[in-house]
Amino acid sequence: MSLSNSKTSSRRGPARRGPAATLDPWIEEFLAYARLERGLAENTIEAYRRDLVSWRAYCVARGLDPAALRTADITGYLEALRTGAPPFEKAFAATSVARMLVAVRALYRFLVREDILEIDPTTTVGSPRKPRSIPKAISLEHVEALLDAPRDSLLGRRDRAILEVLYGAGVRISELIGLDVDDLDLDAGSVLVRSGKGSKSRRVPVGRAARKAVGDYLIRSRPELLKRSKSATSAGALFLNARGGRLSRQGCWKMLKGYAGGVGLGSRVSPHTLRHSFATHMLDAGADIRVVQELLGHASLSTTQVYTLVSDTRLREVYLASHPRAKR
Repeated sequence: MSLSNSKTSSRRGPARRGPAATLDPWIEEFLAYARLERGLAENTIEAYRRDLVSWRAYCVARGLDPAALRTADITGYLEALRTGAPPFEKAFAATSVARMLVAVRALYRFLVREDILEIDPTTTVGSPRKPRSIPKAISLEHVEALLDAPRDSLLGRRDRAILEVLYGAGVRISELIGLDVDDLDLDAGSVLVRSGKGSKSRRVPVGRAARKAVGDYLIRSRPELLKRSKSATSAGALFLNARGGRLSRQGCWKMLKGYAGGVGLGSRVSPHTLRHSFATHMLDAGADIRVVQELLGHASLSTTQVYTLVSDTRLREVYLASHPRAKR
């Protein structure tokens, strides 16, 4: 049965138009709504845009009418993504397919909410099952080698402080670069993380090594870096770049990659690797999973439970390597 789900065409011009002419204004209206009314981050907006451009390309290639879709049209799109069928030149991973469906679903929910369409063709489409990936952590020995890599120099002291906070507090890179000096309480040994997901804040303890490294940076390096700043907006930022501005995500990545290569870790380490290692090492040492959940800022315990898979794998490795009858 045909789902002719378009409202009166006077809002969008003639009823019979090409997919691109129909979708382009819809996508722009949706992105404006996501930016202005939902307040989504610009990175999220751009991710939506990329995924909806893929949906547009599929509709154009298949000659679909975006205002009169069937469930089969959506599932056909997902199958084309999974298999790399035209107009796509490669197959997408299950996680990417699931994300791209989220974008299409968000678009059509918006169109129904705005009375542009009557029926959402995505409502009966199930989300692709995403494989449960095990976070990649590095050993404690590798962590210690990485933390010891920075030299006692202007930027070296900053870099050591950054690495100590990434691993010692388990913060995301976006949270790290968003920290201000006022968020630190070195006497109490804690940091207020204000830029977590969902605009939530949490107070995270930092250990002795991180406090020492940050204190050393604040006294001996940050004042010199701040003198190089040409903008007053960076005055409150905790971590500064070589020009005195707030450290960027790209700058942090580049710094970490340099040290990782220097200690033989190569491309195995990212800022998130240190967050994974923080959680894994805490659980390995017997920390309660709900405590780790709070420290990481996870809204759901199930998100944190993936780290128990890492610990279980490590337990099995140790058992097989250590028990005298394990391999018999």
